[in-house]
Amino acid sequence: LLHLLLPPPRAHHPTAVASTTQHGQGLVQFVLAAHEGQRNTRLFWAACRAYENGIGPDLADALVDAAVRTGLTAREARSTIASAARMTRQRP
Repeated sequence: LLHLLLPPPRAHHPTAVASTTQHGQGLVQFVLAAHEGQRNTRLFWAACRAYENGIGPDLADALVDAAVRTGLTAREARSTIASAARMTRQRP
C-alpha cells in the first residue's frame, strides 16, 4: 500500500552529467578561441547558452577564467556573464 502512496523513485541518468560537463567545456573552449574584436561577443553567447541549459552558475567561474585568458578583464567578463544571466532569465 505504501508504494502506491509514495512517488516513484527518480531515474538515475549518469550520462546527463557527462554531457553537461562536455557541453560546458565546449563553451569554455569557444571563449578561449576568441580573437580581439570577438571576445565579449563569444563570452556573451557562451554564457547565454550555459544559463539556458541550467549550467550557468556552475560554469561562470570557468567562463571568467577563459575570458581573462583571451584578454578581457575579470570585471568585464563578470559583467558580460551577468548580462547573459539577466537576458536568459527574461525569456518566457
